[in-house]
This record gives sequence, structure tokens and C-alpha cells, in this order.
Amino acid sequence: MKKLALTLAAAGTLLAGLAHADTLSDVKERGVLKCGVNQGLDGFASKDDKGQWTGFDVDMCKAVAAAIFDDASKVDYVPLSAEERFPALQKGTIDLLSRNSTWTLGREAGLDLMFAAVSYYDGQGFMVPVSKNVMSALELDGSKVCIQSGTTSVLNGQDYFKTNNMAMELTQLSSLDELVKAYNEGKCDVLTTDVSQLYALRLKLDKPADYIVLPDVISKEPLGPVVRQGDDRWLNIVKWSFYAMLNGEELGVSQATLDEALKSEKPDVKRFVGTDGTYGEQLGLTKDWAVRIVKNVGNYGEVFERNIGANSKLGIPRGINQLWSAGGIQYAPPIR
Repeated sequence: MKKLALTLAAAGTLLAGLAHADTLSDVKERGVLKCGVNQGLDGFASKDDKGQWTGFDVDMCKAVAAAIFDDASKVDYVPLSAEERFPALQKGTIDLLSRNSTWTLGREAGLDLMFAAVSYYDGQGFMVPVSKNVMSALELDGSKVCIQSGTTSVLNGQDYFKTNNMAMELTQLSSLDELVKAYNEGKCDVLTTDVSQLYALRLKLDKPADYIVLPDVISKEPLGPVVRQGDDRWLNIVKWSFYAMLNGEELGVSQATLDEALKSEKPDVKRFVGTDGTYGEQLGLTKDWAVRIVKNVGNYGEVFERNIGANSKLGIPRGINQLWSAGGIQYAPPIR
């Protein structure tokens, strides 16, 4: 009986996986991509004053929809908390998770998920009131620290304080809104999460100018889109939708130069726009799949600057997310 139960359990797991083994066909038949995003993080995923979803992670959803439908609006956004995000993907509630999630071994091997790429290289940092006159995280001994539960920030923060023989009073809160509320009310004097989130959360504080993000970065947080294991074609589509944006920037193919690129005789540009080769068809898409992405969403540089870059309201420096050819570490495999 025990052996039979194990066999049935394994069969159930296999059938659950097979149920989502052709995500592209499901998305095409449905006519819309279901994309999991943050419940509200300025610059990454939030609704504007017209009720439209915008942000860096939102544009990843739009890029995939553009590659499939030539229409970036064909996305059903599903706002998810940190605790809800991975179960929603596992159960098939969403086709793609694009929600500031850190790529870790445990999440891939333990949750049967796959990270398609690193769309944003981040790291955990600290935000403190200017009035504390603190210049380094090593001066935070005895602080009251607020962290969002269900994230890698919890273990990172605990490890950092323990390693440096510092004490802290830890408060874990389930949502970003609760974090901001607690911080505004003075229930903690340190807020720690990914540096990108700190810039976004500072905008929600009553007096943003009264707070600074310290220069210390205590962890590696490679963030990127996530899919279920067991559907390699879908993984490739999500992966290469992102790499198309990176390659577009590297090749100088932007929304402003797209028409010129379509007439180019440069071999790498011709492969990118689909006038040479069958790379789109190999993905299960069309020849102009990368053109669709740039036309509807933009290349990586355009997406970065529009949502979170130096001239956006977040004002985050490009830093290591600059292209490898410009001193950063963003690097896309070639289309060939």
C-alpha cells in the first residue's frame, strides 16, 4: 500500500507538470499572458493615475506579450505578496512571475522553478534617518530593524548582524505597505531590503528627504523573471525576450532607430530584426519577434531609464546594470 501511495503521488506530480507543459499554447489560446507582479512598488510594478500597470518588471511582462501577440497590452496582471508569488506560479495561476525575486538554488531546486535570466543585479542595503548621523551599516548595533517576511532579506540581515557581532531588534512585516507604515511611525529606525526597493519605498515616506540609503551592500540579489520547470520552450521564450532587449541596446536598436535597423545590412542587426535567419521560428514565434519587443516596449536601456533610471523619480544609477561594453555586467548571448 505504501509503494502504491508513493507511485500515485509521483503520478500526480507528473500530471500536474504536464498540465502546464505547453504554456505558449495555453497563452495563445487564452489570448492573454497572466503575469505575477508586485502589489505596488514604484518604478517596478504599480498602477499609474489612470489605473494602468507600469514599471521595470511590468515591462518584462509586456515584452513577452509583445513577442507573442505583437501587442504589449495583452497581459493580465496578478498582484502578489512575497509569500503568494511562488505558489501562484507552481499552481498555474500565472504563466510568468516578474516580481523582484532573487535567483537562489533553493528556489529552483526546492520549488521546481526556473529563473530565465538576471534582469536586474541588486543587493541588500539599509535605509536610516539622516538624523542618526550614520555613515555605515557597521554603526547599526542595537538598532530596531524592519524586514519584509518571506524574503531573502530576513536571513541576510540576521547573518550580517551576527557576523559583525551586532545586536538588533527584528520586526518582520508581511507587506511593503506595513513596512512603510511601521517606519513612518518610528517603530523601527532601520529598514533593510534590496537597494532598489529602498529607493522606491523612500518615496512613500512622509518626508523622503529625511532618509538616506547607506552605501553598504551586504548580499548578491540577482533578480529576474521566473517560470515553472518542465516547459523548456516557454523558458526559452521568456529568456530570449529579455535578451532581445539587451541585444537591442547593444546593437543600437531602439524605438527611435527601429525603422533604420529594418533596412540595415549589418549581419548581427539583420539577425536581430529577422531579415536573416529563422531564429524566431525556432522559438515558436515569428521572424520579427525581437522587432515586436522593441517597437512595443523598448530596449533594455529605454526600459531601465524610463522606470528607475537617473532621470526617473527613483533616480537609481545604472551602475553594474550597465552593458558589459560600457563597464557593467549585463551581458546577453548573441542571436546567431
